[in-house]
Amino acid sequence: MRILENKVALITGAGSGIGKAIAILYASEGARIVVSDIDEPRGMETVQRIKAFGGDSIFVKADTSLPHEHKKMVDRTVHQFGGLHVVVNNSGIGGPLNTVGDYPIDGWDKVISTNLSGIFYGMHFQIPALIASGGGSIVNMASILGKVGTKGSAAYVAAKHGVIGLTEAAALEYADKGVRVNSVGPGYILTPMLNILDKGTMDKVKGMHPMGRLGKPEEVAELSLWLNCDKSSFVTGSYYNIDGGYLAQ
Repeated sequence: MRILENKVALITGAGSGIGKAIAILYASEGARIVVSDIDEPRGMETVQRIKAFGGDSIFVKADTSLPHEHKKMVDRTVHQFGGLHVVVNNSGIGGPLNTVGDYPIDGWDKVISTNLSGIFYGMHFQIPALIASGGGSIVNMASILGKVGTKGSAAYVAAKHGVIGLTEAAALEYADKGVRVNSVGPGYILTPMLNILDKGTMDKVKGMHPMGRLGKPEEVAELSLWLNCDKSSFVTGSYYNIDGGYLAQ
């Protein structure tokens, strides 16, 4: 039997990068997948990739910075597949780059609403559905910048630190109700978010990791799979970095 056989999984930000890799891996392990993204063409591409190898998947367009969009996702999931067992709250943005004194207020609000409030909104609607389905598991996508700072990205750093704390709080609240909640902290991963970097900057970023390379979305997907399956049944409230040694320095 495949690891996620008979499970229903909701993945946000699944149109590209880490979210897409997670959706495809989970589908290959037997889960029925709700692919969510604000980018409909990319989200539909993920759905088609899953269907091409016989997987079952639907797409729900959603802006994860808005509470009612999360309700829509969960309602559609339960209506389509009869329940919800596994979640990855992966959707996120990088935001502006500037020092705190010059950081644009609207940029701060957008990053916090997407990267932090969006995960709260998600769990607010996901957790009751998980409990109604007999329990389940959530992985929230944090970052190495949820543990350390960096210059120029105050909103992103603050949001990702908040994700780790929010994950711990939710894990404690629902540990006796059959719901596990954990967070993952990727280092710099080769995704479209890094396309803005020139070659010199990219080489510098690679050099920040002791392994001397960027991570792959598929590597993060494998870690999230372990956290969202029964093999990690005694793990909740934890943060797992996957960073080529970045945080060990």
